[in-house]
Amino acid sequence: MTNAQQDSSSDSKAWSGRFSEPVSDLVKRYTASVGFDQRMAPQDIRGSLAHARMLAQQAIISTEDLAAIERGMAQIQGEIERGEFHWNLDDEDVHLNIEKRLTALIGDAGKRLHTGRSRNDQVATDIRLWLRDAIDHILELIADFQQALLTLAEHHAATPLPGFTHLQVAQPVTFGHHLLAYFEMTRRDAERFADCRKRLNRLPLGAAALAGTTFPIDRAAVARELGFAEVCENSLDAVSDRDFAIEFCAAAALLMTHLSRLSEELILWMSPRVGFIDLADRFCTGSSIMPQKKNPDVPELVRGKTGRVNGSLVGLLTLMKGQPLAYNKDNQEDKEPLFDTADTVIDTLRIYADMLGSREENGQRVFNVRVKPEAMQAALRQGYATATDLADYLVKRGLPFRDAHEAVARAVRAAEQKGVDLPELSLQELRAFSALIDADVFEVLTVAGSLAARDHLGGTAPAQVRAAIARARQKLQPN
Repeated sequence: MTNAQQDSSSDSKAWSGRFSEPVSDLVKRYTASVGFDQRMAPQDIRGSLAHARMLAQQAIISTEDLAAIERGMAQIQGEIERGEFHWNLDDEDVHLNIEKRLTALIGDAGKRLHTGRSRNDQVATDIRLWLRDAIDHILELIADFQQALLTLAEHHAATPLPGFTHLQVAQPVTFGHHLLAYFEMTRRDAERFADCRKRLNRLPLGAAALAGTTFPIDRAAVARELGFAEVCENSLDAVSDRDFAIEFCAAAALLMTHLSRLSEELILWMSPRVGFIDLADRFCTGSSIMPQKKNPDVPELVRGKTGRVNGSLVGLLTLMKGQPLAYNKDNQEDKEPLFDTADTVIDTLRIYADMLGSREENGQRVFNVRVKPEAMQAALRQGYATATDLADYLVKRGLPFRDAHEAVARAVRAAEQKGVDLPELSLQELRAFSALIDADVFEVLTVAGSLAARDHLGGTAPAQVRAAIARARQKLQPN
């Protein structure tokens, strides 16, 4: 039977015998989900085939029916992949569209496929399969982002950068050390997605509408074929649970928040008033009126899209908060925010890995984030970045920390009045604030000395940064 013939025979709903009048066109459009849930077609076919094989194994359907179902599903999958499948609004969703086409192709065997299941447990299974695939892809993309980050960090393991608190110069760090903070954030993100995957990797199929089924099904066999670690053990919870979708969106919101923070820093650093970095032109745009402009559009959009992902999380929480058990039509609204969140995260990770990436050019590595060390050094000279090192110096000489803090604060005030940095004060001027200060103090007051002194696990000494990068790369190796 052709797709056109399928269309002419699909005017009866799977449940239409109960109703005395057809659904209005407005209601069809309002309730249909096939426009967005058709992306789950590969998962729907996988789930249906596993269900059919179990039915045949349990002698609930014949082996002939199974062979026909497998043959029909192979044809449908090919039609979908080639863009030849006709998605019909009258059939509401991806599940009924595929089932109607299967029945058109193989007859009664297609009608027997739905034995022992409901669309409630079917859709719950499909969405878990789809999200599991999405998480696996996201974990790969996080690793790609981290690899690009580590390469950039290694190149700048010893490049001094002002560390800020309250957006005020605080202490010297290295640019590589600063980037490694985002490795730690995204490492936690990867752990959250992996944990989410564990909890979603439980099979709902077999719960049927809400109470299970009277047929002698083997849920464990279906779980094994589809790669689920467990089955959902309560049929009511199995069809109504969307915790996994909320948890995924929460993990996504945190990941996007971390990338948004990095975006904000790239935007600030690229501003001519700061001038710490420049981004490759292909990640920026110009102005329609101001010819001199180079706008960091990609980081700005990442910052904006973070709000979109946060909105999806709140939307799903709100969707579920008032639902009684078991399945309700409200749950159709779970897919668009979930799909959009996954799409946004995937696109953002791809573009970020490229933006932080590099290439070989004439025997040299060229980075898409071009660092301007001289601007970073100039900022360090403006902010009294080694003041804490002077306080530590005095403490090591026996002065209580609070007294050392006060002495250095007065030294900073004096340097401010002279318009110089601390290392530019003479030894005599420094000794006016503490007799414990000797000529070796100037080794402490240099940026290089400050960095080298923090030579411990987690510290910003270049040697520690390189060691941290080596550990990070080891963590990214497959087990």
